Amino acid sequence: MATINFGGVEETVITRDEYPLFRAQAYLKDEVIAVIGYGVQGPGQALNLRDNGFHVIIGQRQDSPSWEKALQDGWVEGETLFSIEEAAARGTIIANLLSDAGQIALWPTLKAHLTPGKTLYFSHGFGITFNDQTNIIPPADVDVILVAPKGSGTSLRRLYLQGGGLNSSYAVFQDATGEALEKAIALGIGVGSGYLFETDFKREVYSDLTGERGVLMGALAGIIEAQYQVLRQRGHSPSEAFNETVEELTQSLVPLVGENGMDWMFSNCSVTAQRGALDWKGRFREATLPVLNELYDSVASGKEAERTIQRGSTPNYRKELEAELQEVRESELWQTGATVRQLRSLKKTAEADA
Repeated sequence: MATINFGGVEETVITRDEYPLFRAQAYLKDEVIAVIGYGVQGPGQALNLRDNGFHVIIGQRQDSPSWEKALQDGWVEGETLFSIEEAAARGTIIANLLSDAGQIALWPTLKAHLTPGKTLYFSHGFGITFNDQTNIIPPADVDVILVAPKGSGTSLRRLYLQGGGLNSSYAVFQDATGEALEKAIALGIGVGSGYLFETDFKREVYSDLTGERGVLMGALAGIIEAQYQVLRQRGHSPSEAFNETVEELTQSLVPLVGENGMDWMFSNCSVTAQRGALDWKGRFREATLPVLNELYDSVASGKEAERTIQRGSTPNYRKELEAELQEVRESELWQTGATVRQLRSLKKTAEADA
């Protein structure tokens, strides 16, 4: 473990130098990792583990799109691809990577296969933290651990194939064998993490729900819509409004901020942009702080979990969701975005053919 200074605060993290892949392989050599669910996180984690030399099997509902995707990814029915029940029975480490709603629905099935000494693995603290609503209460004689990559399974896989890694948090909820901590670390290295930082199940889910409702998706989508609307109402064309609001953000600025930091960005733009951004960022911070505090309180109180569970379990949810997504997709903003992306793609094709 290494002690790293993060902005003046020291934290203990684990890198692949301190805990190399060969150590993880040796530690987990006798384990059968049953990845349950092949939707968002499942493919990235399972493929990375498989490519890293671990014994991985998939548990997925047959005759589903995810089952077909698993077959396309090279998992073999009856050898490495099984029904959820059979995979859970075969696995010594059960990686529960179903959606939160799926975890609730299938908990009785998975619990029946959690025999003494097995390990229950999560990549989200939702089911355990809000167990008064989910009823996910593991037996006392199994290890319960978490590794949560800070990004999508698609990103986890892409960075792995590029030789990089997506940073992940790790946690131990229950240590029945005395080995839960090292299992979590070994699995974190195995799935292709860049570095690992410690958390607990509650902090993971509180930060995750706040992040995805805030800066990562909800706030980002909302402020994009607001700026686009202002520009359009003030007479700017859809193309100009979209390029100033989304295209420059996603194709230029965010990658540079990720690579170099916001201070670098401020130092490497025109004085006009630099002065304006520095003068206005405080206004946006003060305007959004009350909203983000309200959001965090809603997460911590369990209200967000309650709403997620209630909405996700209604019979018409998928139909209602598609109507909401259709409204976004068919808005002028994102119809313009589709055209911009197409034009960008055509440019790349022309350059490749040149």
